[in-house]
Amino acid sequence: MCSCQSSLQMGDLLFHVADQNNAITDVTPGMIDHVAVYVGNKQVIEAIGIGVTTTSLAQLKKREKGYYLIGKVIEADCKKSVQNCFSYLGRKYDNLYLPDNDEIYCSELVALAYVDKDGNKIFAPIPMSFHDSNGQVTPYWIQFYEQHGMKVPEGKPGTNPGELSKRKNVRIIGKLY
Repeated sequence: MCSCQSSLQMGDLLFHVADQNNAITDVTPGMIDHVAVYVGNKQVIEAIGIGVTTTSLAQLKKREKGYYLIGKVIEADCKKSVQNCFSYLGRKYDNLYLPDNDEIYCSELVALAYVDKDGNKIFAPIPMSFHDSNGQVTPYWIQFYEQHGMKVPEGKPGTNPGELSKRKNVRIIGKLY
């Protein structure tokens, strides 16, 4: 595995590997809690608290402890997929992780934007998971959704960055420190 940014190409996915557990890593595979899309020119597009925005690689790497894995999306039309990402620029961030609204969270941006050469979406939704390895919804997520007057959307269609990193059409090729 390489460990430099010189191998980055437009359309590569950057998966953040957290240095410690958090609410997302407690209920998803691995320690991955965020994904961004490399758009070239040392820039990424991502969905974060302020919404769908562009960020420099330098800012991205400084923002969180841990490191990034570089993922290549097999059989993607990277140019079209990146254009699709830019079409969501300025959208509000979906801090409730819901599939049926106009707001977008990080892995949802990837799932919505990535297409193959025929324009077909590459990443089908999966049932959302807010439960631990014992099948219990964690107290964090119960309290989080209660504060919003909602039930936990366990099983609703969606995605998460850890699961995306393990898809058969994503090949991890290195680390970006």
